[in-house]
Amino acid sequence: MSKRSSRREFLKTTAVTGIGYWVAAGAQAKESTSPNDRIRMACIGIGGQGSRDSRNAARHSDIVAVCDIDDLLLKHAAKRYPGAKAYNDFRKMFDEMKDSIDAVTVSTPDHTHAAAALMAMRLGKHCFCQKPLARSIYETRLMAKVAGEKKGLATMMGNQGTALSGSRRAAALIRAGALGAVEEVHVWTDRPRWAQGGERAKPTPCPKHVHWDLWIGPAPKRPYAPGYHRFAWRGWWDFGCGALGDMGCHNANMAFMALDLRDPVSIQAETSGHNKDSFPKWSFITYDFPATDSRPAVKLFWYDGGKRPAAELADGKIAPEADNGCLFIGEKGKLLSPTPYGETFELLGGAEDREVEFEESPGHFEEWIRAIKTGKPAMSNFADYAGPLSETIVLGNLAVWVDGRKVEWDAKNMKVKNIAGLEPLIKPTYRKGYVLDA
Repeated sequence: MSKRSSRREFLKTTAVTGIGYWVAAGAQAKESTSPNDRIRMACIGIGGQGSRDSRNAARHSDIVAVCDIDDLLLKHAAKRYPGAKAYNDFRKMFDEMKDSIDAVTVSTPDHTHAAAALMAMRLGKHCFCQKPLARSIYETRLMAKVAGEKKGLATMMGNQGTALSGSRRAAALIRAGALGAVEEVHVWTDRPRWAQGGERAKPTPCPKHVHWDLWIGPAPKRPYAPGYHRFAWRGWWDFGCGALGDMGCHNANMAFMALDLRDPVSIQAETSGHNKDSFPKWSFITYDFPATDSRPAVKLFWYDGGKRPAAELADGKIAPEADNGCLFIGEKGKLLSPTPYGETFELLGGAEDREVEFEESPGHFEEWIRAIKTGKPAMSNFADYAGPLSETIVLGNLAVWVDGRKVEWDAKNMKVKNIAGLEPLIKPTYRKGYVLDA
């Protein structure tokens, strides 16, 4: 048995004391104090959401490496995690430390999710990745495929609502027939909260603390300018997925959990218009999902950039302050969650409240740690849940790209049936030095 696999088995067999909580029994277990069962964690991307992810990781593991293209962020991380080695390039980190890392968090801009996460998983590392799982459909599907093939790997996407009891109970109610057959789902967000829909800023000298070529990573090369690093990258096609990518895996998560919304047959969008470089200021997207063995056909409507469903659809219950939410419309009633993660909801019309069973989560990040230590998959694991959910979300951007035209989707063959020229959006070409396919 290799050192890597024997350590993985050790982490699992010490999980009874290491995780501290058993969902099924609901009983507290004694926290382990053995240093041998501590997970050795590397954190890729440590600014913004990455700061929170690395802090979560530090509660359950030893941070042995931190990686970011921003030297200022690395300087702060060095103070927070004095035992961690610092890197600007995750490829170099893996080359030097692949035998000293058990698991990684990937909290980079969308365009580098797949490159970092695939490299980690192919080296046998457990992987937590922020949402959406990747920027493109092919990347998302490949990440799910590799995660499914690498037996024993624990994976999880960072969509916190998956672990909330409110969201899980709402999904269980819908599956139990509280609304009857669901005909429509309306999902909306107040994003974008960054500039998009315009032209690029003029190039300026890159700050010395930013390693711009590494930030660009696998994407097409462009000069540094304000409006990319940090945060505003979401509004650019080469780097992000727009408002849909930012909030889709949150706000549409309850709908995916309840109705298994994967593989739509068509998607169509109306937008404010865009230059195919920056995302539009707003979009309204319609997904058509075919009937399955567990539900009839259903439509999902997505609204962003200030667009939202009419309050009348929710019996006037969509309050002005409900900037994010989802609404299910069924033959027997409705369910409204006026929150981004689904923590609260209200049954409307003739919807039937009832007792339903669902598994409580020990906590979002804790599910992934439990998966590492016990082998019990987190709900939002790449192969079964996060991959298909992310694929559904980023599919909407194919329709945004061709604004107004209906995209007929062949999920099995991962092709658009009626519009040519969308292949680069489905499967991007990586810049030299980065690997997509093995």
